[in-house]
Amino acid sequence: MNITTPNPSPKTKKSLSHSVLTNLTFWVLIAIIAGILLGHFSPENGVKMEFLGKKFIQLISLFIGPIIFLTIVLGISGMGNLKKVGRIGVKALAYFEVVSTVALAIGVAVAYIFKPGKIDKSGLTFGDASQYTKGASEHFSWLQFFLSNFTLQVLLAAIVCGIALNFYQKREQTILVLERFSKVVFTALKYVMYLAPIGAFGGMAYTIGKFGLATLIPLGKLMLCVYLTMALFVFLVLGSILRYYKISIFSILKYIKEELLLVLGTSSSEAALPSIMVKLERMGCSKSVVGLVIPTGYSFNLDGTSIYLSMSVLFIAQLYDVHLSFFEILTVIGILMITSKGAAGVTGSGFIVLASTLTALHKIPVEGLAFLLGVDKFMSEARAITNLIGNTVATIIISKTERDFTELNLNPVLEE
Repeated sequence: MNITTPNPSPKTKKSLSHSVLTNLTFWVLIAIIAGILLGHFSPENGVKMEFLGKKFIQLISLFIGPIIFLTIVLGISGMGNLKKVGRIGVKALAYFEVVSTVALAIGVAVAYIFKPGKIDKSGLTFGDASQYTKGASEHFSWLQFFLSNFTLQVLLAAIVCGIALNFYQKREQTILVLERFSKVVFTALKYVMYLAPIGAFGGMAYTIGKFGLATLIPLGKLMLCVYLTMALFVFLVLGSILRYYKISIFSILKYIKEELLLVLGTSSSEAALPSIMVKLERMGCSKSVVGLVIPTGYSFNLDGTSIYLSMSVLFIAQLYDVHLSFFEILTVIGILMITSKGAAGVTGSGFIVLASTLTALHKIPVEGLAFLLGVDKFMSEARAITNLIGNTVATIIISKTERDFTELNLNPVLEE
């Protein structure tokens, strides 16, 4: 018996077409492709589009402070249990340190095995890395890290205010006002996110127009190693952690695809911070866990950055034929466990952290950083995406271990 599938009715076709055209993911993807084409075929005009990407990130950044502050204050005051706040914080920091150390070790292992720095160096021109390494010889300062990290400052202020609010007599009225203001902020953010395709277009057009595609050929091995290592970390390490809790990494990636595309276009994981917090709450994570883990993770749980930093140190060593002993490799991991925590919130901070690490070793030429200038921009997308996925998984895991996860929300949301 032949079974025929009925053709979609004109109404259904129109509905599907409308769904695609109103999907933000679709437009962000189109914008990224358009940016690549403009940057490749008209580099001068592509470079001029840089302001679009920068302005969009600046616009999104305006929401980061208020959202972090409101989410944390409401989360802590809503708990009514300060012991739980401290427990979540300690648990999150312990998780961050373990997972980011695993990321560092994987980066070192892949770089040691595949030796991306052992390449033909003829015809390569080293750029001027002085603008990035200025001040890198200074010792890492936690005070400087705190003063230059706006997210961390807001996080600390919000924690203090959230705790204080628990002892305030008019606590309920204050919470009601903050909740109303929070709704206004998130509604405004919803409309700002419609500009995401413009930001993604500007960021991608500038990247391709500035550096071009041909310049990537000599450093293709390094880029391939970095991307493969980050994919290995996401699917093997983070995937295994999620699998323990019976959640598929592929379902999570599908759920946050809009944020991943936005990060891909803008090269900034901060651009997706507000919307990822909303999605994690919708998935079932409690507001208090999301409010504490995500902002903290943006400073202390940079898995993609950790992989990039560890691979870059070994890459430069291989570039200059500097042999590192097993003890020296362990020293690299140990130093990066501390300095990598300062690789957020500061322009060019990745190069400063690398230079600080190389200076501490007294063996690898700091000048080798110039070799990374041409491809650093292209690897920044992978770093930012891995950082975003890492913090998403961390929030789910902490929420699960706290038994503060609404299971009923999980499957319906992931199946959409």
